[in-house]
Amino acid sequence: MKVDYLIIGSGLTGATIARHLADNNREVMVIDRRTHGGGNVHDEIHPSGIPMHTYGPHYFRTNSDELWAYVNRFGSFYRFEAQVRSWVDNAYEQWPVDEAYIRKAVGMAWQPAHRGIARNFEEASLAMMPRVIYEKFVKGYSEKQWGVPAHLLSADLARRFDVRSDDAPRFSRHKHQGLPTDGYANWMANMLKGIPTKLNVDYLKNREVFRARRMLVFTGPIDEFFGFRLGKLQYRGQVRTHQYLPNVDYAHPCPQVNNPQLHNGLHIRTLEWKHMLPSHISRQISGTLLTREKTITPTLPDHYEYPFPDAENRALFKQYAQLAEREADTLICGRLGEYRYYDMDQAISRARMLAAKILVH
Repeated sequence: MKVDYLIIGSGLTGATIARHLADNNREVMVIDRRTHGGGNVHDEIHPSGIPMHTYGPHYFRTNSDELWAYVNRFGSFYRFEAQVRSWVDNAYEQWPVDEAYIRKAVGMAWQPAHRGIARNFEEASLAMMPRVIYEKFVKGYSEKQWGVPAHLLSADLARRFDVRSDDAPRFSRHKHQGLPTDGYANWMANMLKGIPTKLNVDYLKNREVFRARRMLVFTGPIDEFFGFRLGKLQYRGQVRTHQYLPNVDYAHPCPQVNNPQLHNGLHIRTLEWKHMLPSHISRQISGTLLTREKTITPTLPDHYEYPFPDAENRALFKQYAQLAEREADTLICGRLGEYRYYDMDQAISRARMLAAKILVH
C-alpha cells in the first residue's frame, strides 16, 4: 500500500503534521500500533465514572494567542490552572518552592549552595537554593524519577523548575491554560478527523506493506527504527495504580501532590482527577479517584515516556541522528524520535514548523 505521506504514530507530533499536510490537500495516512489514536494524549473514564488521563496528567499551556486559537479549533478548552504541592515533613508545601518557605526554613539571609558553573543536575539545583531545601524538595523526587544519583543527570534538567519570589499558587505562569471540554481522546480524534488512520498496526513489522511515495514521518523511538543497531537508548516510564475512595469528596488540596521524600514511598506523585474537572461537574461526582505514579525503566518501546537526561545517552542519540540524516525522504521527529522532552505547546509548534518544511521539500 502506497501513499504520498506516511505518518507513523498518531500522538501529538504525528497528528499535528498529518493535519497540516491534509489541510494542504496532501495525501496522508497515519499508522499507529496502539488500539487508540492520540498517543499519550489520551483520557478515559474510570469504572467509578471519573475521567482520568491514561498516561499521566497533560496540562495544556501556552503564551501564544495564535497557538491557543489553533488548539481550540479541535475542541473548546475550559480554564484550568494546575496547582502542585509537595508532601514534605508531613505538610503540603507549594511547588515550585517559594522564597517565603526558604526564609522560614533557613533564615532571611539564605544563599544558594552552589556557585560557579553547574556541571550536573545537582549543582544546577543547588545554584538556586540551599542544600536543605534541595534535599527536601528535589533530590529524592529526581532520583525516584530517573533511578540514578542526581549528580549523574544533565544540568539542563533543572531548567524545568525555579524558586518563586512570591507565594502565588499557580504552577505555570502561562497566559493560556486549560483542558479540553470533551476530553483529550475526542480532541485528538478531531485533529485526525478525515485522515485515514490504521490502528493496531506495527509499521516496523510491516515496512514492506506500507510505503511512502514522497516522505515517511516516523515519531517512535529513533533507536527502535534502526533496530537498536548501535545499542538501546535509555527511557523511563510510569506504573500507575488507581484508588477510588467512595466516601471522600477530596483527599488532597490540589490536583497533583509530589512525593519527594524517600521515606514516604517510592511513588513520585499522586493525582486527584476531580480537581481537574469544572466545578459544576465535580459537584455531581460521589467519591474521588487517586492515581499514584511510580517510575520504572520499561522494557517495551511502547512504554517509553521520558528520554534519559545524561551525557552518555545524548551521545548515543547523536549517532542515531547521523543515521537518520542519511535516510532518504524520511523524517524522524517527536519526543521519542528526537530524544528530547517537549511540553505540549512545544510539540505542536515544532510539528507545525516541520510540516511547513515538508510541504516545500
